[in-house]
Amino acid sequence: MILGGDLPVNRLGFGALRLTDGWTGAPRGGRDHAVAVLRRAVELGVTFIDTADSYGLGASEELIAEALHPYPDGLVVATKAGQSRPGPALWQPLGRPEYLKQQAELSLRRLRVERLDLFQLHRVDPLVPLADQVGALKELQDEGKVRHIGLSEVDADQLAAARAVAGVASVQNLYHLTDRRHEAVLERCAAHGIAFIPWLPVASGRHARPGGVLAEVAAELGASPAQVSLAWILHRAPVTLPIPGTGSLEHLAENVAAAGLTLTGDQVKRLDDVQPA
Repeated sequence: MILGGDLPVNRLGFGALRLTDGWTGAPRGGRDHAVAVLRRAVELGVTFIDTADSYGLGASEELIAEALHPYPDGLVVATKAGQSRPGPALWQPLGRPEYLKQQAELSLRRLRVERLDLFQLHRVDPLVPLADQVGALKELQDEGKVRHIGLSEVDADQLAAARAVAGVASVQNLYHLTDRRHEAVLERCAAHGIAFIPWLPVASGRHARPGGVLAEVAAELGASPAQVSLAWILHRAPVTLPIPGTGSLEHLAENVAAAGLTLTGDQVKRLDDVQPA
């Protein structure tokens, strides 16, 4: 797919959330292992990596730069701001324009780039007008510090309001086989050629267990339920760009291989008919 009209990316990306401890920033499994996972992802053909300033309080961005800088041609690194971490288990939207601009500068420094490929508003701050939040990202774009603007966890109305302020290249929302609350947003993205980036794209629960539809289709294909879950999302619309995250080299290879699965029409129908939770 072509992200933002000018960035070709393979349609199965990598989410970096799980590479570091969310609060301390310590690499899970050790620094060498986390670096190895990132490098292996690129070796397997991943060309889109998603992170955020709040993942490990910036440690995730620094780890990506350590592992991959200077970045290979064609690799797109996306980051986010607008979700602060006031405590280990606390997340709080923070969308004041001056804060978003400050975080962009820090991300530029940590990722060792002069321009962010994709800078996403991590959460809409209900205390700040959406136009002001997106406007701050637009100013960064006009200054040449951001190439494309994205949003995260927005509804269709918020997407429309944001597009009235600036061009939107992506929307990153929770979405998988059994959680389709953002179906209307996906449809809007498909209609306008906006990348739809499902986070937590692998469905779990009873459908993935023996006897469930995911497990049944997986057995038919000689695949895992996780792979079928990702393959279904890729089939759902040409704009989907799932970003499964893992700290395991084995699971990484399994996830990437899901892009090569072909679902039959009957299998797609059975999966489509699963009732979302």
